[in-house]
Amino acid sequence: MFTLGACHREEPTVPRATVTPLLRPPLPPLFDDIEKRTFDYFWETADPESGLIPDRYPYTEPFASVAAIGFGLTAYGIGVERSYVTRDQAVQRTLLTLRYLEGLPQGSRAEGMAGYRGFYYHFLNMKTGARYLDWVELSSVDTALLLGGVLFAQSYYDRDDPGEAEIRRLADTIYRRVEWPWMQARPPLISMGWYPKQGYIPYDWEGYNEGMLLYILALGSPTQAIGSDAWAAWTKSYPRAWGTFQEQEYLAFAPSLGHQYSHVWVDFRGIRDAFMREHGFDYFENSRRATYAQRAYAIANPMGWKLYGENVWGLTASDGPQGANLDYEGGLREFRHYSARGAGIADAFDDGTIAPTAAAASLPFAPEIVIPAVEEMHNLYGKDIYSKYGFLDAFNPSFTYDVPLKTGQMIPGFGWVASDYIGIDEGPIVAMIANYRNDFVWNVMKKNPYIRKGLQRAGFTGGWLDEAAKAEGAAAKAAK
Repeated sequence: MFTLGACHREEPTVPRATVTPLLRPPLPPLFDDIEKRTFDYFWETADPESGLIPDRYPYTEPFASVAAIGFGLTAYGIGVERSYVTRDQAVQRTLLTLRYLEGLPQGSRAEGMAGYRGFYYHFLNMKTGARYLDWVELSSVDTALLLGGVLFAQSYYDRDDPGEAEIRRLADTIYRRVEWPWMQARPPLISMGWYPKQGYIPYDWEGYNEGMLLYILALGSPTQAIGSDAWAAWTKSYPRAWGTFQEQEYLAFAPSLGHQYSHVWVDFRGIRDAFMREHGFDYFENSRRATYAQRAYAIANPMGWKLYGENVWGLTASDGPQGANLDYEGGLREFRHYSARGAGIADAFDDGTIAPTAAAASLPFAPEIVIPAVEEMHNLYGKDIYSKYGFLDAFNPSFTYDVPLKTGQMIPGFGWVASDYIGIDEGPIVAMIANYRNDFVWNVMKKNPYIRKGLQRAGFTGGWLDEAAKAEGAAAKAAK
């Protein structure tokens, strides 16, 4: 791992305007196709008997990703709105999934359990629903991503019929039984996870990264909530990630996923916690600046990778060709298989592997630069990188070596291309297209009382959150 040199730290100030005003260009037809294909990943690959969604497809090892299930539960509602499936079809699929999840065994034993104390293991056996293998952790953040979809289902299926009422009940049960304080091995922070034999992972979620949703959910629980001091602890390390990179002043996290995952379910436009109030903008603008910085990094291309440029960019966690140190233009370079990749102030890694989800799932933040990038990658390289479920996970035009591959294939005259689609990279694409189109997922989640409570306990104020609080107060007053 290395830290990119083209950056420097500055003391926090009220940031200057560093990007153009947000534009809303219309979506070209390509995005309709991407949205449908990406939805199909979740609809078609889910196990017909359990609703579990594979971590990747096609797969040789049969394990589901609980985070992918969360994205899938969200995608089903999008499918209804886009007329890909009927509402009844989505209800039945969601019921199948939630019934199965709610009924899976939980306990401290190392084998045969799907979770413990309400948390789920990161990967579950596709056929049995149990923890896949001994290396799989009880994951706090992947449980949170699952619950993002569970609570979406709770708020979306709001009709007065037995199926939708059962969805709401199951969602409430699954969320309420999570014992968030138990995962605070070193309070007030939340541990990254737990193993039955080794115990807690010796690292905690602290900002800034994809753990935002985790803390919001843990703060919002009506039964097992953590203390409000947890958000202050989470943000305490923010100053280490604050600075200027590629002429953008923002709170940095190198892989794009940290600027995307929580934003799938939470509309951060116009709401701010104490840190963002001090710095004069919100987390949505922060992600916008991060998106511009990624593009600027690709244009600068300090490592000299092939094809990087104005409309070919995107670094996040993704598949890669192989773990190896190989000669590249006269010097050794590290290449990786599956790994976090990113450009930013710290903890950045770049081996020439581009993940289309990094750009595509940033659509709401900076559509004026995302749309041209997605179109160009599709138009120039689509025959190699775009197929049944949209963009394959990643590609690396700089990797042209004749060595054994961990995954993927070599395309003569082009380079390495992933062979798989990965659920947690597919999910943000379909959800963020829906959010850009009409704020769909965001508007559904604004109705969820647990999300609102979590944000309020974290100290968020302003915008839609204040409006929701006023409406609640008025309703309560009228009910007296």
